[in-house]
This record gives sequence, structure tokens and C-alpha cells, in this order.
Amino acid sequence: MKKWSTKMLVEAGIMIALAVLLSRIKIYQAPQGGSVTAGSMIPILLFSMRWGLKPGIIAGATFGVLKLILGGWVFTPIQAILEYPIAFGFLGLAGIFSNSIKDFSNDKYVKIILSIFFAIGGRFLCHLLAGVIFFAEYAGTQNPWIYSLVYQSSYLVPEFIVSIIILSLIWKPISKIEK
Repeated sequence: MKKWSTKMLVEAGIMIALAVLLSRIKIYQAPQGGSVTAGSMIPILLFSMRWGLKPGIIAGATFGVLKLILGGWVFTPIQAILEYPIAFGFLGLAGIFSNSIKDFSNDKYVKIILSIFFAIGGRFLCHLLAGVIFFAEYAGTQNPWIYSLVYQSSYLVPEFIVSIIILSLIWKPISKIEK
């Protein structure tokens, strides 16, 4: 278990604040919630990749709670918990390979992409389930699973692509920063 240092806590606070700020810059807003932002998940993903799974999950869940407080879509308490602290907590999965991507080399790109895939994939599953369980009426005559899959993909796939590109570009210099 990692010791929670002052440096880690300060970095978590800065990354959460940056994530909240970037989440306010929307490139595309989906009609029933969700949006493509200016890379709002990147600070949490980066923090998770630097500090590991547990700190990343806590930072992601904190970011989710702040998003909920600052204007989340709440229809039921269970839906709010699933789509905010749990979904954004999954961004901490980016820390799954944190010990093996510290020293940068070209083969680390695969682990960076996998880290981002697991993190955003976890968030995607939460929103997919919420779409099927709580928002099936929006599907009309369509299968709610297909409707939710397409709807969640409309904003999370572009976020995934942006996150891969930016984190792949900045990880080499960032990985050299001492913790």
C-alpha cells in the first residue's frame, strides 16, 4: 500500500481541479447527458498512472462527486452513485500498470493505451448499465442495450481517442518527474 504523502495529496487536488475545469469546456454535449470535453479525464488518468490504482480510484471518485455537485443529472440516488462516483472512480484503473510504465520506453505505449482502455471502459460500463436500467424509455422501440451502447459510445469513444493521443504525447516527459 502506498503511503499518502503531502505531494500525492497536493497533486491529486490539482488534477481533480484541472479535471473539473476541463469538464466545463464542452466540444459536444449529448442531449441526455454526457459530453466530449477538452480532455477532462486526462488529469485523473495521468494521476492514476503516476500514483497507482487506489489513489487513482479515490481521485476519480472525488472528481465524480464534484461533477455531481456542480450540475450532475440526478434521477434516482442509485443512478447518481453509479454514474458519478463509481463511474469516475473507474478512471483509477489507469493505474493498473503504474509500476511497469515508470521508466519510459517505446513498448510502454501499449500499456498506456491499455490503461486508458480499462479506465474509460470501466466508466463506459457504468453508463451503459445506467442507460439500460434507468433510461430505457429513451430507446423507444429499439433494444435498450443497443441504444445505450450507441449513445454512450457517441461521447466516450472520442474522449478515449483524445486521451490516448494526449497521454501518449506527454507521458515521456511526465514520467521523468520525481514523485
